[in-house]
Amino acid sequence: MAQAKQGDRVRVHLTGTLQDGTVFDSTAIDPETEEESGPYELVIGDEEIFDEIEEALIGMSPGEKKTITIPVENAFGPYDDENVFSVGRDQLPAESLPEVGQEVELTDEEGENMVAMVIEVNDNEVTFDANHPLAGEDLHYEIELVEIL
Repeated sequence: MAQAKQGDRVRVHLTGTLQDGTVFDSTAIDPETEEESGPYELVIGDEEIFDEIEEALIGMSPGEKKTITIPVENAFGPYDDENVFSVGRDQLPAESLPEVGQEVELTDEEGENMVAMVIEVNDNEVTFDANHPLAGEDLHYEIELVEIL
């Protein structure tokens, strides 16, 4: 039976979970829309996905499954308290009414854009968290090689 190798275009099913079992990513069912999304297609070695997933695919045959863990250092990095900051409401546009849970695009002092989550709003300031939502987490993936194209 054929085995996947570097440079092969493949279709895979992936299910990503956290340590507590929370599903954060799935090609079978999209966790946000709860709709089927179908297999993910990629070329092994094109760095479209985590290296650990591409490495795990090498040598797999269609129908084979593997479970891997991507440590926090190779995923989205450790949670960084310095990425949590507050901005005075007077520094935000007057028409801006941020809400907790809202993702917003901000520009830092160097002119770089960043995405941050609003985590607290009060009369005087808004607190943002610019960490990736999966920062500080080891990522567990179940991988199934569906097809080598």
